[in-house]
Amino acid sequence: MAHNSKYKQLVFTVKDRCRVCYTCVRECPVKAIKIINGQAEVISERCIGCGNCVRVCSQEAKVYLKLTDEVTGLLKSGKPVAACLAPSFAAEFHSVGDYRRLVGMVRALGFTYVTEVAFGADMVARSYRQKYDDGTQKGVISSDCPAIVYYVEHFQPDLIDHLAPYVSPMVAASRYLKHRYGSELEVVFIGPCIAKKAESDDIHYALTFCELREMFAKAGINPEDVEPSEFDPPHAARGAIFPVSHGMLQNMEIADDLTRVDVVVAEGRRNFMDALNEYSKGTLKVNHLELLCCEGCIMGPGMSKNGNKYHRRALVSAYAEEKMKKLNVEEWENEMECAKEIDLCNSFVARDRRLVSPSNDKVAEVLFQMGKNDPSDYLNCGACGYDSCIEHAIAIVQGLAENEMCLPYSIEKLHQSVEKLNISNRELNKAREALKQSEKLAHMGQLSAGIAHELNNPLGVITMYSNLILDETTDENLKGDLQLIVEQTERCRKIVGGLLNFARKNQVRLAETHLEKFITRSLQSVVVPQSVEIRLDVDLKDPYLFMDADQMMQVFNNLEKNAIEAMPNGGVLSLKLRDKPNEVIVSVSDTGTGIAKENIEKLFTPFFTTKEVGKGTGLGLPLCYGIVKMHKGKITVHSNAEPKDGPLGTSFVITLPRNPEN
Repeated sequence: MAHNSKYKQLVFTVKDRCRVCYTCVRECPVKAIKIINGQAEVISERCIGCGNCVRVCSQEAKVYLKLTDEVTGLLKSGKPVAACLAPSFAAEFHSVGDYRRLVGMVRALGFTYVTEVAFGADMVARSYRQKYDDGTQKGVISSDCPAIVYYVEHFQPDLIDHLAPYVSPMVAASRYLKHRYGSELEVVFIGPCIAKKAESDDIHYALTFCELREMFAKAGINPEDVEPSEFDPPHAARGAIFPVSHGMLQNMEIADDLTRVDVVVAEGRRNFMDALNEYSKGTLKVNHLELLCCEGCIMGPGMSKNGNKYHRRALVSAYAEEKMKKLNVEEWENEMECAKEIDLCNSFVARDRRLVSPSNDKVAEVLFQMGKNDPSDYLNCGACGYDSCIEHAIAIVQGLAENEMCLPYSIEKLHQSVEKLNISNRELNKAREALKQSEKLAHMGQLSAGIAHELNNPLGVITMYSNLILDETTDENLKGDLQLIVEQTERCRKIVGGLLNFARKNQVRLAETHLEKFITRSLQSVVVPQSVEIRLDVDLKDPYLFMDADQMMQVFNNLEKNAIEAMPNGGVLSLKLRDKPNEVIVSVSDTGTGIAKENIEKLFTPFFTTKEVGKGTGLGLPLCYGIVKMHKGKITVHSNAEPKDGPLGTSFVITLPRNPEN
């Protein structure tokens, strides 16, 4: 087949418009669409020019090669140029009214001649009929649709010898026009097909009907402004019915009889492939296969969108019927006699572009990556553009598709991403709260240090002189008063000492410590009433970690004392020791009265306490918080003070790295 070498690619993607809906993948009969980073790109060497992707893309992200500027330049060149209209014009331009007005509009663009491709269909039909009547020939596949020819050459090369060895009606018409009007004539085909643009060098350019409309609009040509005109000869006969289903058979004057078993007609992207597959396997034994890639040329991608198939078919049939009534049979027969001199023979070349099928192991690996571990996981929903999950996996291995095209897979990944985002948000909120707490503690530490230093000296003087007077007095009443002063002053000194400990940025002196032994020693350091049961639950793979034992002893003693005081009527004090490779977790829990929800956030604030007046300073937990943070750990609290919400009690969880320096 004499391909037009000027055009390497017919269909392109406008990336800004592509919404990655995979409709083009689904509609492409040869899967010439490759998804790269979520963008659908046309693989030119696999494309057969059927234009299905252009027709179905609602976002107009798929566009085809436009040649209006080149044709305009040709018309201005001074050369004789013939416009050759495909017979489906009757469906496309029915709003113009009389077809002669359309001819006048085309002439107004500057064409020297305006002719019909339908006469070329008459020429080719005669050759097809002769071959059909020759019963000795093997089965024949029609070669008038260039997309079908490209498909056979590229993807069914074993059937090359079965293609009808004739040119298409477009090429036949072009050759006859040059024979009739001179070899210097340039021919521009105008029709509903994109593949025609690269079919043959016999024509100079090929336009679609949509491009013709653009030229009319740019030139300001309207039907009412032109003089109606008749087509230039040669005039066609039955060829006008060619663009509809069974059109070739009718042009061959073969009865459209459903009982015939030697002829099969198939149209549309799935039907023509099914017919060829059955034919290649030998299950379909016929004398003639009439195949159209579109559902008839009247539904080609170069037609205006949203047209109704059967309405268009009726319009073409009506035009053909009217044409046959007016046909000058004698003139037509003379033209057909002259056309016998035209060589309509054609040959085709196999250009096998089938991809190698991947191994089952590679396909299974891809399916596993998408969470399809079992045939029951193959939904075959078609959302990816492929008919089955296995076809999609094969395309991934071949480099045509991506995992993310699978809707269930993408939804699962989205759920995982949302969950990770939620976890990150929770961690961020915790970090934000910890930062606020650290800022509060820093400010309180500065204030506490100032207060402690100012109070420490006068309190020391009061303590010293109170003790001196207490030692010298013999009055028992006065001794009691002095003893009270000494006790309360000592209490004030302890409070000031707590403030200094809280405010002081102590250095952490790390030493390797056996956690279980350390916790046991901490329990031995507190007074445990008989009403309180101690439970120590240890599950440690490695009991050793680095910490400042003196400072951490303050932390656990404080938590244990608080837990015991929260259970005045008895209960259970539980300590659980768990570990991970790089950290240890210690929880201190009680079955006490619990802490109200509104107080949870205030627990680590200096001077805040839930204890009765005189029984707590509110510095214990802030001190614990600071020590844990200096160890690069974290401390959290969970508590319930409402019986309706479950068991009462409080649990402090401390997480420490095995080695804060790492």
